[in-house]
Amino acid sequence: MVFADLYFLYFFLPLCLLSYFFARTLKAKNTVLIIFSLIFYAWGEPVWVLLLLFSAWFNWFLGLQIEKNRNRAGAKAAVGIGIAVDLLLLLVFKYSGFFVENINALLGSAIPVPKIRLPIGISFFTFQAISYILDCYWETVAVQRTFKKFLLYLSLFPQLIAGPIVRYSVVEAEIDNRKTTVNDLCEGALRAILGLAKKVIIANNLWVIVDTFFGKDITGLSFLGTWYTVIVYSLYVYFDFSGYSDIAIGLGRMFGFHFDENFRHPFACKTIAEFWQRWHISLGSFFRDYLLYVPIFGKNRKYVSLFLVWFCTGMWHGASWNFILWGLYFGFFIFFEQKLGKKRMKKWPIWWKHIYSKLVIIIGFGIFYFENLGQLGLFFRNMFGISSLFYEVPFADQLTWGSFQNNLFLILVAIACSLPLLPKIKEFFLSNNNDTIYTMGRVCALFGCLALLIISSILLVDATNNPFLYFRF
Repeated sequence: MVFADLYFLYFFLPLCLLSYFFARTLKAKNTVLIIFSLIFYAWGEPVWVLLLLFSAWFNWFLGLQIEKNRNRAGAKAAVGIGIAVDLLLLLVFKYSGFFVENINALLGSAIPVPKIRLPIGISFFTFQAISYILDCYWETVAVQRTFKKFLLYLSLFPQLIAGPIVRYSVVEAEIDNRKTTVNDLCEGALRAILGLAKKVIIANNLWVIVDTFFGKDITGLSFLGTWYTVIVYSLYVYFDFSGYSDIAIGLGRMFGFHFDENFRHPFACKTIAEFWQRWHISLGSFFRDYLLYVPIFGKNRKYVSLFLVWFCTGMWHGASWNFILWGLYFGFFIFFEQKLGKKRMKKWPIWWKHIYSKLVIIIGFGIFYFENLGQLGLFFRNMFGISSLFYEVPFADQLTWGSFQNNLFLILVAIACSLPLLPKIKEFFLSNNNDTIYTMGRVCALFGCLALLIISSILLVDATNNPFLYFRF
């Protein structure tokens, strides 16, 4: 089941909310959420709900063993076994085919390539489970003694399928003690509607452009066509993933949970380090806290850890070499900025910082898109004008120009909405001491979101498939 679906919006979610708010005790409310979360996950893949249940029970049990063997070898053993099994499951389901294909290519062997269907959300709930057992071992969270409460944490449907990666510490207190106020319901609903609009109105229409140009062999794609499409694709990924995160955060708030932000207008950045402080924050903070500062062979090895972080960041996104290259590509620029130093970078003009960071980001999304390395090579050849200079590929073409003219309004809206303009407008109205202006802001927000919901619903009537990009990660 996906959020951008009329069945979810007008049947599943209302039924879940009614059941939740009719439940009188918090224990009953938690039970309602668990039942609906398991239904949500099992809707398309009923078999893999067993894997989710096993992961929840296994990591909950290890948490108990860590507490039971505190300050003894048994606690370390429990952590080691937990991480090993969690990662093994991830490797088997997500990377086994990738490993076998590369072994066959390297050794010339003919080992059958396993065709295992990837369980949705496994990258997210596996990382949440790992963070839990490590936090239990480091005593940054209290061990959860009740399995049902831990299952609620791991299976909570707003963030189950495509994140954000919610730490147990974020929801630890709210599992046992939370209330949903009218303000929570309103703000959560408005946030979810904005996320839905990002996906349905902006991201889906941007994808049509991307698929038109990149969805086929790009051998003859012009220089301008390549740049135009990769810029649109960068915007598409942002609106698709941040849209999902907005829906997840909004739905969580409607049930009394306050998830951390996952995006903070990343295209407003001036450096690559700042971009990753604003983009997919939950993943970046996971690797920072659990890998970057972990001693390797008893010592802190800064650049080895940096390499591992960005190698794992790339590999986490998928079983393909282009994702690993994408991670290392950004890791190189993080390394470059560290070596250059903050003082030197502060001397750069603002306009140059923006040009530098956007060029790096846009090229990076080209690497992210092309899983076929041959097409990735063609992408670079087209992007840097080599195809136009040496292979008789046009510098510009009518199809690109026509697409740009037809979609100019969409692209301008996408660029404007990717920048922190809406929060400033919201702040102006809601923090204004003038009651008339404050009321006007509230009314405009309400009717604006209702309009977005209606438009999104109309666009979803004929839509047959609206998966979010990060479902496959």
